Amino acid sequence: PKDGPYLKVAVMGCVVNGPGEARDADMGVAFCGDKGVLFAGGEQLATYPKEQAVEALIAQAQHRLAQKE
Repeated sequence: PKDGPYLKVAVMGCVVNGPGEARDADMGVAFCGDKGVLFAGGEQLATYPKEQAVEALIAQAQHRLAQKE
């Protein structure tokens, strides 16, 4: 979209290669076993239990969008 702020988000299945493969995304989450790793710019931000990783991703995305506005 050309109007308004937006983020490119990646959801990956491999915590080892996911952040590097999705480095053109603004941020994302990669899953491994029972955890989810949040990342931005190919760098790890935090690790969460898989049940909390999506909520953490949404919260981080909302925070980043608010900073862009």
